[in-house]
Amino acid sequence: MDNVILDVRNFNVTYVNKYKKVYAVKDANFSINRGDSLGIVGESGSGKSTMAMALLRLLPEKSTEISGSAYFLGKDLVKLSEEELKKLRWKELSVVFQKSMNSLSPVHRIRTQVEDIYRVHNPKATREEIAERFIHLLKLVNLSDRVYNLYPHELSGGMLQRVSIAISLINNPKLLIMDEATTALDVVTQGQILDEVVKMEKEMDMTRIMITHDMSVVATSCNKVAVMYAGEIMELGYVKDVLKKPMHPYTKGLMASFPSLKGKKEKLQSIGGFLPDLSKKYEGCIFAPRCSSAMDICQKKPPVIEMENGRTVRCHLYGGER
Repeated sequence: MDNVILDVRNFNVTYVNKYKKVYAVKDANFSINRGDSLGIVGESGSGKSTMAMALLRLLPEKSTEISGSAYFLGKDLVKLSEEELKKLRWKELSVVFQKSMNSLSPVHRIRTQVEDIYRVHNPKATREEIAERFIHLLKLVNLSDRVYNLYPHELSGGMLQRVSIAISLINNPKLLIMDEATTALDVVTQGQILDEVVKMEKEMDMTRIMITHDMSVVATSCNKVAVMYAGEIMELGYVKDVLKKPMHPYTKGLMASFPSLKGKKEKLQSIGGFLPDLSKKYEGCIFAPRCSSAMDICQKKPPVIEMENGRTVRCHLYGGER
């Protein structure tokens, strides 16, 4: 367990208002070791971003219920006070949001904003110290040091996203969560940024969670993958195992809907149906109504089956009962 940086157990996130509850994340279990890069993949509405926001405790407390545990460096994020969380956020635990470049002030230079951010955790830092640190990070994300003195509106979308990634790394976090951080970018820029992120991880001894709906992002930049559907983790394992030989019908469906650049060209297959209403509780497998392999036993909740090499799959197809 000494090598585990994040251990999530029986993690649940429920949105609440006076009319109903929405069960956005249900009984999530996974761990990530130092140096790992875990890709969390699934279609829109599967609970990927909700889980990330809940782990960071950035969801509004009055309208959210969180249960279970999420031990980060030995501390349970679910139970920490706001003051304790402030000491961790952006320092030990950092995040890059989708279109996070929109969070930069258009009327202040990058330099001014970086100085303000850095001094939250390092109030005595000098301008020279901050500039040296950030210019080094700009070079890591393949940007010129002149960017440091520019305004956000003088940069392209790809450059701004690189700046946002550099800002998230300024305190050398132990864990970086990237929530659809490259989705809004063109394919070439996305590929360049992912290559740079992988290089940075090796240089900074950093661990990463990459949230995406794009299988190619997981395949090229992660070593582990968790497949989510309707708030549940359906399959979890090493990328080389899960993507080459998917086991869960939902994972197979995602792979069949993604074009391959190698081998024989085949017609893409879509997954029929729609995501279920997450304001309802379901007794059986939540994917069963859309599953071509559904059986009578699927009316019961499927167990999480542990396979070899740390792989898990939540499906009756791999249980003892039929």
